[in-house]
Amino acid sequence: MRQLDKFRIYYNHTIHPELMRMERKRVRLLRLLIFSGILLFEVILFEFYVNIMLFTLVLAIPIVFYLIFLSYRIRQFLQTFKPHVMKLVLNFLQEEPNIGQLKYEPEKSLTKETFFASRLFSTTPVVFEGEDFISGRVGEMDFEMCELTVEENATIGTGLQNVFKGIFLHAIFPEETYGHVACWPRHLKHYFLRSIKEFTWLDAHNMDDEILYEPFQEMFVTYASLNTHVAGILSEPMQEAIVEYCQVTGKELYFSFLGKHIFLAVTEPRNVMEPYIFRSNLSFELIRSFLEDVSLLLAIVEDFDKTH
Repeated sequence: MRQLDKFRIYYNHTIHPELMRMERKRVRLLRLLIFSGILLFEVILFEFYVNIMLFTLVLAIPIVFYLIFLSYRIRQFLQTFKPHVMKLVLNFLQEEPNIGQLKYEPEKSLTKETFFASRLFSTTPVVFEGEDFISGRVGEMDFEMCELTVEENATIGTGLQNVFKGIFLHAIFPEETYGHVACWPRHLKHYFLRSIKEFTWLDAHNMDDEILYEPFQEMFVTYASLNTHVAGILSEPMQEAIVEYCQVTGKELYFSFLGKHIFLAVTEPRNVMEPYIFRSNLSFELIRSFLEDVSLLLAIVEDFDKTH
């Protein structure tokens, strides 16, 4: 049975009941917010009608405390929803034979040093924020991943521009391996000229000609150190899976293999599984998208583990 079919069954039996429970909490919270909005509106109208400054100042104190209470209720819902659902998804993933126990830490993040060690992004970030840290093992390889948002000062005008937003993974092979390989989306190559130039300082060269699977060659630029067997590091079946994933989802994928270190990054335009307040969170597609992102990254790690 395909993983997605198995996950649909798991979703119906395990995740959906939890989502229904959280949905009831969301509806109660929404009713409280609507009632509070009406009540505060009437209080403000009454203050205008009375037009007594001392009365307005005295009444402002309980209003401020009530707004703090509402803020707490909203924050409590947002902070409990994702961990509940995330742990259920991870329970499903670790049922796979080659995936060990997975650990989830919602407030933890990968370090800047790990991000830059990938050699995929060359930037001076103004914003570097991470959350939803997941660690575990695939085969013989330990890995860690999290959701990252990295922004830098805009090159044109003022403000910030996105460097990377999505899921970033770092895995370590238990034995030292030879060679350096990095791949960037071909249509974004002009944005990564600095990163590519810095990567060539590792005695790396363009190796597009070594990629025999043409759709992969058309989608990615590949650089590698001399005497590195690129196809041996990234098998053709995995190249096919990567191309299919990118074509179906429209997301960008970056990856590098530096000795025994693997770095993988997949873009995600919105925060992973962030719940809504004013609309239902009963969405299979929302959770399926996260599952597919993580499954692809772990599949690449597993493929490397099997072939080395």
